[in-house]
Amino acid sequence: MNLAAIPLFSMLRGRLGYLTEQQKVLAQNVANADTARYTAQDLRPFSFSAQVNRAQGAAPMAITQAGHMSPRSEKRGLGSAFKAVKTPDSETTLNGNSVVLEDEMIKISDARINYDAAISFYQKSLNLLRMASRAPGR
Repeated sequence: MNLAAIPLFSMLRGRLGYLTEQQKVLAQNVANADTARYTAQDLRPFSFSAQVNRAQGAAPMAITQAGHMSPRSEKRGLGSAFKAVKTPDSETTLNGNSVVLEDEMIKISDARINYDAAISFYQKSLNLLRMASRAPGR
């Protein structure tokens, strides 16, 4: 059984990929908190409706010859579809750094809570599939 063929699991996978990529970007912001002229980055907010539209969209592109380039959807990693954007903040230090550690820690905590919720939902959905596939009385 291919779980990627089930739209619910496909969307959860996309959500987990987004949250993983967001954690990487936020960790990079924290690591560069003292770097001169560093502008904080973040991902665009995850849009559930955009994920639904993508899941219902046209058939994915396929590589039919060895010389063809890979479509964007086939790039490595779950977070490859998400792009970090600079998010200049109102608080900029004298050296031009715009990272506010308190804000970054709040974002990291929020991403962690959302990741845990998505994992929990994924596990509960898998348990439902297991229960449905068992023989009656077991």
